[in-house]
This record gives sequence, structure tokens and C-alpha cells, in this order.
Amino acid sequence: MFEQLSGVYAAALTPLNHDFTIALEDVLPLLDFLAKRGCHGALLFGTTGEGPSFSPGERLLMMREALKIRQAHPDFRLLAGTGTPSLEETIKLTRATFELGFDGVVVLPPYYYGSATDEGLHNWYGQVIENSVPPGGALLGYHIPSMSGVDLSVELLSRLKDNYPNNFAGIKDSSGDPTHAQRLGEFFGEELLILNGNDRIFSHALHHSASGCITALANLRSPDLRLVWEAQQRGQSDDPAQARLVANREIMERYLPAPPLLKAMYARLHNFPRWALKPPLLPLSPEIESQAAQEFIASG
Repeated sequence: MFEQLSGVYAAALTPLNHDFTIALEDVLPLLDFLAKRGCHGALLFGTTGEGPSFSPGERLLMMREALKIRQAHPDFRLLAGTGTPSLEETIKLTRATFELGFDGVVVLPPYYYGSATDEGLHNWYGQVIENSVPPGGALLGYHIPSMSGVDLSVELLSRLKDNYPNNFAGIKDSSGDPTHAQRLGEFFGEELLILNGNDRIFSHALHHSASGCITALANLRSPDLRLVWEAQQRGQSDDPAQARLVANREIMERYLPAPPLLKAMYARLHNFPRWALKPPLLPLSPEIESQAAQEFIASG
């Protein structure tokens, strides 16, 4: 049902002025850059976009600006991260996102309670869907247990899909676990929209029925992600492109967290403004930034 959302998405950065307000004038150039480099769309306010650091009002401000990308790129898809630990805030933000005309939402579980049961998580997501997602609106769970501390089990996903078949679209799987990616594919096949969150295993995930990806590295290496995705659509593989993704992912993972690194690389390698970071994140030191840039340049 949600096949139209398959493809390559960037977990987009959030451009910030040095007073920590959103640099609205840079939103469209950023999205235009991603569209021209092969992205089918972008996720705003995910982990790479520093999503949990922004209020609903700040998020909606950038979302309204982002919609203008469709004037130049009518088919560019927009997803937004709307999950917060507050059920009511998540409902209101999710509803507002769909009212703006976004293509879907990617919703973190209520990450304050790491011991939440499948029953509790089902009830939480059910409340969000029933109170904020319109008919045919696509909600994806966000599986990133290393950050959220909450596991979205296969059994939970299956139950949500069964109970909300017209709204629960699938999952952004940022576990980075190839075994889990394989299990998702074997369990759901193409019945669930699975967007891989780790470039290192992109080909593997696609081979096991993933529909595409949403990754931080897509900000820099979306052309290779698009090559891998297009090869899979032809029933083939692009091993050189996947190898480059693995090499670049290894570079990125040496300089985590991703937002300081990627914002620095946008400024150094692609002549974007030097965007600020929301505290508590800090910029890279000049030495580390220079070293990382040299590694990315050498990697092609």
C-alpha cells in the first residue's frame, strides 16, 4: 500500500543560525542539493537533524519552509520525525504534520521508559494513529534502540500492521544489525515498508525486502545510495558503490555524533554556511574537522 514511499532518503540536517534559531533561508538550498544528488526525499528532525532538541513550534516552522521544495521538485517526498516522550505532544505534532501535507511521519517510541512492554507500546502507537493520522496517512516506527533504549519487536510491528493496515506503514530500522534486517524481510516480505538506517548493510537489507533507506550518510553520499537502490530494482547489485558506502560509513562512525561532522563537511566540501549546533552538541575542533575532510576527499 505504501510502495510509493520506497527509495533513498537523507536524514536531513537542520540548518541553524548561531543564536540557535533555524536558518530558514538555507532550508530550500539544502533540500535542492539533496534532490539533485539522487535523493527521493528527506526526513526532517530525525537523529541527524537533532530532532529531539527542537520544540513543536520550531519543527513546524521548518516544515512549512520545506514544503516549498515541491515547486522545483514536485515529486520530492517529505517525512518528519514527530515522536516525543509525551503522547499528547506527539499526537498534536503528528496531526499538524499531516495537515501541512507531508508524505509521512517517522515516530520514535516514548524513549524515557526503556522498559515499556509490547502491550504498552502498542497502546501508545495506537493512540497516536487513532488521534492524528488521516486515512491513508503513513506512520513509520523508528527503531533505533542504541539511542532510544526501546526495542520495536517484530511481534509489535506485526500487531500494529494487523490492527492499523491503512496507517502503520512500516519501520525505519536503524539497528545496524544485519541479522535483524534479514529477520524483518523474512517475516514481512514486502508487506511492510522497511527503510534501512545504516549504509553499511544497505545492499543486504534490500536483498531482504527493504524498500529503501533513510541515512545520515545520504547527506554526503546519496549518489552511491541511489546506485545501489537502482541496481536492486533491476535485480542486480552494485558492489563498488556498496563498498564505497561501507568505507564512508566507517569514516563517519569515527567522528560521531553525526551532526557536527556533517555540518562541518557541508561547509568545507559543498560551500554551505557553517551552521551551528543545538546544545549539548559541540562543533568539531579544527584539527579533527580537517582530518575528517581529508578522509572523505580521499574516499571519493
